[in-house]
Amino acid sequence: MNSTLCRKGLAMGLIAMLAAWPAGLLAQQNYRVAACDWMMLKRQKLGEFKLAQEIGADGIEMDMGPLGKRVLFENKLREPQFQQQFRHTADSLGVEVPSMAMSGFFAQNFLKRDNYRDLIQDCLESMAVMGAKVAFLPLGGSGHEWKEKGAARDEMVRRLHDVGEMAHKQGKVIAIRTQLDARANIRLLKEIDSEGIKIYYNLQDAVDQGLDPAKELKRLGRDRVAQIHASLTDSVTLDVDPRIDMHRIKATLDKMGWGGWLVVERSRNAKDVRNVKGNFGRNVAYLKRIFQEDKQ
Repeated sequence: MNSTLCRKGLAMGLIAMLAAWPAGLLAQQNYRVAACDWMMLKRQKLGEFKLAQEIGADGIEMDMGPLGKRVLFENKLREPQFQQQFRHTADSLGVEVPSMAMSGFFAQNFLKRDNYRDLIQDCLESMAVMGAKVAFLPLGGSGHEWKEKGAARDEMVRRLHDVGEMAHKQGKVIAIRTQLDARANIRLLKEIDSEGIKIYYNLQDAVDQGLDPAKELKRLGRDRVAQIHASLTDSVTLDVDPRIDMHRIKATLDKMGWGGWLVVERSRNAKDVRNVKGNFGRNVAYLKRIFQEDKQ
């Protein structure tokens, strides 16, 4: 009996010790690298998966299609034939789809869409087709009024709580890009109060605003960040961009115990902006070298 109790005590002690260790010490962080299909001029085109494979990406962030004055996204994934084609092509090439993007909301005001629930549901159903867990919702088209206290803020919080609960019930997350700093994002998430809403962190926003992305990520914390757009405003490719230290970003994420998808959106060479394979291939290779091979 004493030996049994001893073994149980040792086991419980080991569990407690492991739980107290930083996640980075227990295992290599799992970082995957993807690219945005709409920025590679392949929005909802079968060729996006072959292109992702050619540039060495682990995955692709698929867009829901343009919105404009349409009632719903111009989304092929509502049609069974395209569902089969896209899923089969992605699977056959070994390219994952970690997220679906609603890039239409870069220009559309989320607060002025009466059918916002239908648009979100369309995205959630498309995510199910492609096996994605994260929906990217940029709030850039919604102006700035909602960022301060008032009716617009209250309505934004209400709508995001609503769609967050929709996503959470389906085991998914809606990741919002707010262009706010870490403290403001934390306040917003507390107001929204839904496990289905997290932050889609964009390194470009921090750098463009003169913020330190490593400090901002640390302040936000592991559990508030769903995914990261790991690129900057177009100028040069990431490997020669003096505006950011990706080694420091990785060290910060390691200490946070964060793991997940890093998605290339921009960081194109402004002198050769339409060289998709050149720009995205170089950025993907650089991120994989830093985050997967860990070569300094």
